[in-house]
Amino acid sequence: MPERDLDPKVKTFLEKLALLDTGSKAKLKRDAGKTIGESHSIGLFYRLLPYGLNAAQEESYFLVATLYPMVENGAVGNLGASLRRARDPKNNKGLDRRIEILLDSDKTQLPFRLRQVIKFLKSKRVSVNCQQLLNDLQKWNQPNRIVQKQWARDYFALPAKMPANEPITVLSEAYDD
Repeated sequence: MPERDLDPKVKTFLEKLALLDTGSKAKLKRDAGKTIGESHSIGLFYRLLPYGLNAAQEESYFLVATLYPMVENGAVGNLGASLRRARDPKNNKGLDRRIEILLDSDKTQLPFRLRQVIKFLKSKRVSVNCQQLLNDLQKWNQPNRIVQKQWARDYFALPAKMPANEPITVLSEAYDD
């Protein structure tokens, strides 16, 4: 979504997050992986939150608020694309499994799984598009799983110039009973 098409609520929210001091960011970060109900930074969060959101939207905003201090914001693309940039021959098998688990997560598992993934991206110094992440989280439970498909496509798709003799690894053990 181009900057000019950015939802004003999302834009204001991300601007407020960017302006937080170190202590406030640390307070939000301690709640990463939790729900609003488990939060210790609920007052801070509601001061940042735009008015007029439903409960599901609030949870998505909360998740982004708690992950925001852990990421370098400003990437292009979705989380799948960021994870693809972090993939290398040393971590590809484990990361592939981690991504499959993330994509299969329901809304209750998602905060914990995303916290793990964001910590990994930070360790690899890979940035995240927080605007896209927030938009995607609000569509996570759609029946057609469009967000999960987009993340999978951007993560697992073969590079355009892959050598013809490079083997493709299939994680069949993940599906064995």
